[in-house]
Amino acid sequence: MKNLTIRFCTLILVLLAMALAQQKVFNLYTWTEYIDPTIVSDFEKATGIKVKISYYESNEEMVAKLQAGGVSQYDLVVPSDFIIPSMIQLKLLQPLDHSKLPNMKNLDPKFANPPFDPGNTYTVGYLWGTVGLMYRTDVFKTPPTSWAVIFDPRQQKGRFTLMDSVREQLGIALRYTGASINTVDQKKIKEAVDALLKAKKSKNALEFQGGVSATKQILAGSTVAAVVYNQDALRVADGNPKYGFTIPKEGSTLFLDNMAIPAKAPNPGAAHKFINFLLDAKIGARLADYQKSATPNAAAKKLVDPKNLKNPAIWPSAEQLKVLEFILDQGKNNRLYDEAWTQVKSR
Repeated sequence: MKNLTIRFCTLILVLLAMALAQQKVFNLYTWTEYIDPTIVSDFEKATGIKVKISYYESNEEMVAKLQAGGVSQYDLVVPSDFIIPSMIQLKLLQPLDHSKLPNMKNLDPKFANPPFDPGNTYTVGYLWGTVGLMYRTDVFKTPPTSWAVIFDPRQQKGRFTLMDSVREQLGIALRYTGASINTVDQKKIKEAVDALLKAKKSKNALEFQGGVSATKQILAGSTVAAVVYNQDALRVADGNPKYGFTIPKEGSTLFLDNMAIPAKAPNPGAAHKFINFLLDAKIGARLADYQKSATPNAAAKKLVDPKNLKNPAIWPSAEQLKVLEFILDQGKNNRLYDEAWTQVKSR
């Protein structure tokens, strides 16, 4: 009996030790190269919590991973605005405890009550930006003014990549053909599909890539242009005059990436600490400067490098904003985009 008691107590101690150890580990699942390593190390030093990072290159990849069991493996994900309503409907996210996020007061009011998540019930803003064209300046002597350098074989100047993202790449095709990125007009969506298929079947197309991998192909000399996120282009090129980034005249998409906690996260306490840490004004400014991105954090924006604040590739001008659109969730009509994307990828 005594031995059984000792074994039972030992088991309890082991389980407690394992639980405490788990609380000291935070599992972040985010976009490739989307966090300043020094911010991560500073968080670890401040909290004693070890951060483990896994990466994805599209919202669709992230959602599929969560549905396949990742919902109970990761403590924090960074989804884009338009995918969040679907994630909420699929019960992949848990509500945030605002009492643990005092730095939410730093959010710009424009981002404090987003239409895709009223009241920031499940999410809080991380960074925002645009999708545009990264190009080699030795090939394009002046910034390309139209998406025709991708969609029109007669205006292509060499190998290029398309973005492996349903709503963003399809949205650009819609803008190119004169439609809104949020249209549900099937005729207009078909026109965009036809334009994408024409580009895909071009001898110059290297098909579809994630943002980071696409920029690396340009740096390696494999391509002359790529559809990428502005922050990937600006950070990877790092001011090198051999590379440029532009938003063509037809327009493009805007995105707001957000921090969210999976429904069955093993360490939601650490996730709340990490979110609040990033919402600090100084940390938020460091994150924006490192990623070459616009921040939804009003307090952080005041501390951002003035050079970055003046860069229209990071903070679009009022004129550019006229042709930029946020992607909106279309509920049941999302199937129209999914069906269109299936056509593009399979043909």
